[in-house]
Amino acid sequence: MRGRIVVAVLCGAVVAWYSGRWWGIALGGVVAYGVDRYLRRLEPAAVRAARERAEADLPLAADLLAAALRAGAPVERAVAAVAEALSGPLSDQLDRVARSLRLGADPPEAWAHLARPAGPSAADRLVAVAVRSSASGAALAGALTRLAGDYRADRTIAAEAAVRRAGVLIVLPLGLCFLPAFLLAGLVPVLIAVLGDVL
Repeated sequence: MRGRIVVAVLCGAVVAWYSGRWWGIALGGVVAYGVDRYLRRLEPAAVRAARERAEADLPLAADLLAAALRAGAPVERAVAAVAEALSGPLSDQLDRVARSLRLGADPPEAWAHLARPAGPSAADRLVAVAVRSSASGAALAGALTRLAGDYRADRTIAAEAAVRRAGVLIVLPLGLCFLPAFLLAGLVPVLIAVLGDVL
């Protein structure tokens, strides 16, 4: 928190100093406030890494839950077994869900341990399927199997999009280097020769 405030104040001070006018102080204050708000919304690296690991484990967790339910285990026992089989942040969240279900919590309250408080996440679909299944009596195992397939398809699409984006980002520096070289080696000598003949 202290680092965020220091960065915001430094950005505001730099803007105020570079403006060199009396209104630069007000502008620096606005910049400092904006930088502080922006940095406050950024997700810390440790939280992002935990979220990404949990989302990567979701397809496996959904498949394991479906297998445990097909084997005849009750929901709370299946969730506890999957939490024990996995490791990392998703395991901790599933363990909280299993304990809540064992203690008699309502399914929406118990499954809410998987949802991120900061906003929507990939686990929200799993929570919705589990809550809907508990309310309607639908077969949770089949829904979880379909959900695991959806998660894998989403991850494949995201990986392909990242590869395409990386290809574009790799070409940009090459173009920035090639264009000046083309101008200097190809066009400048031609222009000099043409201008030499004309003048």
